[in-house]
Amino acid sequence: MNKISRAALLLTLGLTFTAPLHAQQQQPAPTPQVMQDDPKMKAFIDNLMQKMTLEEKIGQLNLVSVGFDVTGPVVSQNVNENISKGNVGGVFNTYTPIAARKLQELALKQTRLKIPLIFGYDVIHGHRTIFPIPLGLAASWDVQAVERSARIAAEEASADGLHWVYSPMVDIARDPRWGRVAEGAGEDAYLGSRMAEAMVRGYQGTDLTKENAVMACLKHFALYGAAEAGRDYNTTDMSKVRMYNEYLPPYKAAVDAGVGSVMSSFNDVNGIPATANRWLLTDLLRQQWGFKGFVATDYTAINELVAHGMGNEKEVAALSLKAGADMDMVGELFLKHLGEDLKNGLVKQADIDLACRRVLEGKYRLGLFKDPYHGVSEKRAKKVIMNKEFIADARDIARKSMVLLKNDNQTLPLKKSGTIALVGPLAQSQRDMIGNWSGAGDWKQAVSLEQGIKNVAGSAVKIVYAKGANIADDQQMLDRLNHHGGDLELDKRSSEEMIKEAVQVAQQADVIVAAVGESQGMTGEAASRADIGLPGQQLALLKALKATGKPLVLVLMNGRPLTLTWEDENASAILETWFAGTQAGNAIADVLFGNYNPSGKITMTFPRSVGQIPLYYNHKSTGRPYGGVQLDKYKSRYLDEVNEPLYPFGFGLSYTKFEYGKPELSAATLGMNQPLEVKVTVRNTGNYDGEEVAQLYIRDMVGSLSRPVKELKGFQKVMLKKGESKTLTFRLSPDALKFYNNDLNFVAEPGDFQVMVGGNSRDVQMASFKLQ
Repeated sequence: MNKISRAALLLTLGLTFTAPLHAQQQQPAPTPQVMQDDPKMKAFIDNLMQKMTLEEKIGQLNLVSVGFDVTGPVVSQNVNENISKGNVGGVFNTYTPIAARKLQELALKQTRLKIPLIFGYDVIHGHRTIFPIPLGLAASWDVQAVERSARIAAEEASADGLHWVYSPMVDIARDPRWGRVAEGAGEDAYLGSRMAEAMVRGYQGTDLTKENAVMACLKHFALYGAAEAGRDYNTTDMSKVRMYNEYLPPYKAAVDAGVGSVMSSFNDVNGIPATANRWLLTDLLRQQWGFKGFVATDYTAINELVAHGMGNEKEVAALSLKAGADMDMVGELFLKHLGEDLKNGLVKQADIDLACRRVLEGKYRLGLFKDPYHGVSEKRAKKVIMNKEFIADARDIARKSMVLLKNDNQTLPLKKSGTIALVGPLAQSQRDMIGNWSGAGDWKQAVSLEQGIKNVAGSAVKIVYAKGANIADDQQMLDRLNHHGGDLELDKRSSEEMIKEAVQVAQQADVIVAAVGESQGMTGEAASRADIGLPGQQLALLKALKATGKPLVLVLMNGRPLTLTWEDENASAILETWFAGTQAGNAIADVLFGNYNPSGKITMTFPRSVGQIPLYYNHKSTGRPYGGVQLDKYKSRYLDEVNEPLYPFGFGLSYTKFEYGKPELSAATLGMNQPLEVKVTVRNTGNYDGEEVAQLYIRDMVGSLSRPVKELKGFQKVMLKKGESKTLTFRLSPDALKFYNNDLNFVAEPGDFQVMVGGNSRDVQMASFKLQ
């Protein structure tokens, strides 16, 4: 069997997935008008394509990299020449009005048909004004704040010459070793779906032709977050039932929200790489879900099909085009081989025409044929980018993202008086504040923790500082990070000397604030870690600081859940701040000193040890569940570790306390199509005003398939003054009780259900009902 026929046979293996996927949401969002069929657009594109040569059509499928950022091992060559020849459809990694206009003018002045270029960029958590990493944004559980961050990013990116942003990343991830967990919303499909919708709305607005709108790009399609061993680019293999119930809903939610484009993922999906997977890109995405936009590959993903064993360059170019990939990012295999593939019968003219049409339609929806510059000007950029309103929003959104993990004896908030020992390798850092995938953000404009404390606490607080430890001491690690923009400087003193100095500084203070965690380069793409504890000698530093007897406050900066068992047992307080963006230092200080009462909740489970991974709240029960009896041997448990996480999904403390009443249900028995109303009273019993994220979970007690022990189905963020109580109402639609059964039918099955409401997935109040 020759390679192309073998590869074609592999593609057919995915064609058994025929059930439609319905987004799990209480009120399905209507598809925005921008993604509906448009007769005027069809007539325009028909007319344009009748004029195009084969070479010009293939040129539209070529996406090249030019400019300031290199996100992979290859940079496009001869770009100006190819643009002038009409061999380029889009450009990424180029921004600023001057640079974008220069390349656009090449296309408009030197090509025969004057088809405008589309400009894309990795705008992941802000463009110039940087917000918390997406894992931090999700921890706010504030859909409006997340949408606002994307809206600001769209305003800035569009003013800076861009039309297209490679966000949101909606991959469900349950393995914190994978560095790209920083870019997503965590482990839950329901929450991930709500965040995906918010990001798409924020980027695209209601009209893509407006000068302040950008086209979103859903990624990575699909299942990239399930890469084996938490190792980037690795294999993904899962059952159809798990795929439909636990991983696909956020992608579907983004499609339903009208996302304009999709990016294929690097990984294979049950043996077939996503970029060559026709079931994934055509049968599921387009035919079942009704997606009308275009698909771009990830960086050189078509070329990498050769290493996947799918064929030679000519064959994999044909495979990916026929699978449903429309734009070839950087690899230029479409440009090199599709003409010859057509002659040899590996592709049809209709395949090329269809991909070209989709790319042109994307440009039409953006209004680029009417205004190729999309309203870009230096005057507008100067007015929009990093204006005062955006900076203020960045500070507020960063505060919302922070999670208080521990606070013994009301150590926090700190007093705005006395002496603080500020210790740790991240205390003065500006570069790390904006995190990985910070795109066009300028770290020199970021506020460090030290500066933030000075700004918020004022002159009545004395700060004494010591670095205490390097972020990492392993030379190989440092070389890897610095080779790719890590900007890490190694203190030449020994660890013993640095720790000794830190202890001496701590002894002068009333309280220690230790800024510890990861370098920004330790998370993101190609940044998997096998050991997810604090790197380097930071734990040794903390142990020495603990021995001083001073209150020890940890300020964590990191892009993933960490293993923090010693830290949790010994620190007085722990504040998770992620990488909080341009205003990080001010926002952290606002929380530390009580200007803002923390309200964030984690969206990924924090394991106690790496050996527990994957660890997630909505797991299945086993036939031998462990009940906590130490000598009960033949149960699902470890000999050397407990089953429970360090911090469960949805967990986060406040400076005040909240109490939940027992849920009250609108009915004890429901009909199959009857909605359920759940009321619960939440009371603020502490001494501070504060916000609480009330979370609603269900459990299907008996099913044709084993069902998760909990599933998030709703949440509300509510502000309560001290002593105040409110009764919240959750409405569960019939779809909230449905799941994909073994035949991939989306069904609700009669039987017993539990409803649970609480401040996290562990600490809940429960009620029961029956579905008939």
